[in-house]
Amino acid sequence: MDGTATTLRTGGQVLAEALIRNGVDRAFCVPGESYLALLDALYGSPVGVTVFRQEGGAAMAAEAWGKLTGRPGIVMATRGPGAANASAGLHVGRQDSTPMILLLGQVSRKWRHREAFQEIDYKAFFGEMAKWIAEVDDAARLPEYVSRAFYEATSGRPGPVVLGLPEDMLRDRVATADALPWTQVETWPGLTQMAQLQKLLWSASAPLVVLGGSRWSEAAVESVRRFAERFDLPVACSFRRQMLFDHDHPNYAGDIGIGPNPALVERLRKADVLLLVGGRMSEMASASYSHIGIPEPRQTLVHVHPGAEELGRLYRPTLAINASPTAFAAALEGLQPPNNIPWPGEAPAANAAYRAWSAPVTNPGPVQLSEIVHWLRSRLPDDAIVTNGAGNYSGWVSRFFGFRRYGTQLAPTSGSMGYGLPAAIAAKLRHPDRAVICFAGDGCFQMTSQEFATAVQERAAVIVVLVNNGIHGTIRMHQERDYPGRVIATDLVDPDFAAYARACGGHGETVATTEEFAGAFDRALASGKPAIIDVKFSPEAITPTRTMSEIRGSGRR
Repeated sequence: MDGTATTLRTGGQVLAEALIRNGVDRAFCVPGESYLALLDALYGSPVGVTVFRQEGGAAMAAEAWGKLTGRPGIVMATRGPGAANASAGLHVGRQDSTPMILLLGQVSRKWRHREAFQEIDYKAFFGEMAKWIAEVDDAARLPEYVSRAFYEATSGRPGPVVLGLPEDMLRDRVATADALPWTQVETWPGLTQMAQLQKLLWSASAPLVVLGGSRWSEAAVESVRRFAERFDLPVACSFRRQMLFDHDHPNYAGDIGIGPNPALVERLRKADVLLLVGGRMSEMASASYSHIGIPEPRQTLVHVHPGAEELGRLYRPTLAINASPTAFAAALEGLQPPNNIPWPGEAPAANAAYRAWSAPVTNPGPVQLSEIVHWLRSRLPDDAIVTNGAGNYSGWVSRFFGFRRYGTQLAPTSGSMGYGLPAAIAAKLRHPDRAVICFAGDGCFQMTSQEFATAVQERAAVIVVLVNNGIHGTIRMHQERDYPGRVIATDLVDPDFAAYARACGGHGETVATTEEFAGAFDRALASGKPAIIDVKFSPEAITPTRTMSEIRGSGRR
C-alpha cells in the first residue's frame, strides 16, 4: 500500500482514486442510481466520462479502448438491465482477448438475495464470459480489488473482469490506504525454447508465420518484421488481426479468416513448420477447425501464447512457448538465419498470390465496393483507423483494404454486429487528430445506431461508410443456400440514413454509384462532423467471389 490513510473518504472516492492511480483517463457508461457515488467522485477528475445511449455500445467502446491501449477499458453500468446490455461488449472482450473492467452498480447489501429491484446474480450471468467476477462488500478493500482487477484483466490471456459495487458500499466513509499502480506482467520465452525454434526453422522447407491475438505493441510488430526479413519468411495475419503486419511489405502473405485466399489456405495446410504467434486459430481463422488437425496437427506447430491454458487446448504443439507476443518478439532478435535459406522464393510467391487476390473485382450493381475500398486506402493516411462490426460487407474490407501500421484496425473476432460505430467513437476520442472510418452494413449499423448521437455529443467526427443492401446479408446468404426461395425474417425496411445523420446533428450523404463516392467522402471529411455515407449496394453482390444467385440452393460445402 502507498502510505497510511487517515482521511475519511466515500467508497466512490476511493474507487475513483484507484482508477486514476492506474492510469485510467476515460470511462464509458450509461448512468445509474446504483453508482452515483462513483460518478460524483469522478466529477472534476482527470478521468473523462463518456455517456452512451445503451450499455452494449458503452462496453464495446471500452473493449475498443482496451485494444488500442493495451490497458483495461473501463465501462460502468447499473444492475440487471445494465449488466444484460453490457454483456454484448464483454463477449467481444472475451473472444478477442481484450483487457476490460466492468464496474457494475448493485443493490444495497441489505436487500441482496431477495430479487430486489433490478437485482441479478451477475456471477452466474457472466459465467465464463469474464476472467474474474467479484463483489466488493467493504469499501476499505477497494484498492485491493481494483489492483487485482487490473492484473487479472491484463495477465496471461487478457479478458474482461467484473466488479460488483453495492450502492450503499459506495457511500460508506472509510479510512484506507491507496495501492500502487498496476504494472504489466510479461511472460518471457526460455533460451532453450528459442534455440529449439531456430533449429526447427533451419530444418524447414516451407515455413509460414501466422500472427494473431492480443498483447502486441508497435515495437513487437517491428521486431517481427525484422525477423521475417532476416529469415525471408512469408507472414500471414489471423482473422481481423491484419494490422499486425504491413500489407505493402514484400513478405506479407495475406489474412486467414472468412473467405480467405485459396492459395494462402493451401500454403497453410502444406507448411512443414507453422509458427503461430499470439493467436488461438479458433473457428473462423481455421475454417471450422479444418486447417490444422485436432489434436495432432499435420504441420510441425510452434505455438506462442501468453496464456498457458491455451497451449495444447486444441492443437498439440511440437513446441509450446508460453510468452506474450511482446516478449517473444523481443527474443526473436537473437535468432540467426541459416547461411543459405532452405526455402528460397517462398515469401515472394506468397506475396504475389496476396497481391493478385487483393486486386479489385467486379460485382453486380452500379456500386463497385472493392474499388471504393481501394480508393479509400489511397486517400487515407497510413495512421487512419478502420473499424467494422460483422456482416458480409466486412469481407470487402479485409480483402481489399491494405493496413500499414499497428493500431489501425478495430474489428471483433467474436463476430458481433454493431461493434464498428462504438469502436470508432472510442478510437476518435483516443486519437482525435487521426481519421477514423467505420464500415457497417445496414443491419449491423442499426444494432447500435443510437450511438451516432453519442458521436455528435462528443464531437467525435467519425465517418460511417454504410453498405446498405436492405437485408441481413450473411443470414440471407445462408438462408438462400440451405432453404432456397424461402425468405423469412431477413429483409430490412431502412430509414433514410443520411437524413438520420442530419437529424442527430451530423453530416449525411447518399451514394448510388461508384463515381459518387469520392465527392461524398470528401464533403463528409470537410464537414468536421460525424458523418454517414449511405452506400446503396446490390443484394445480389453478397460476396466478392460469388453472387446470391450462384449461392442459392448450393447447399453446405
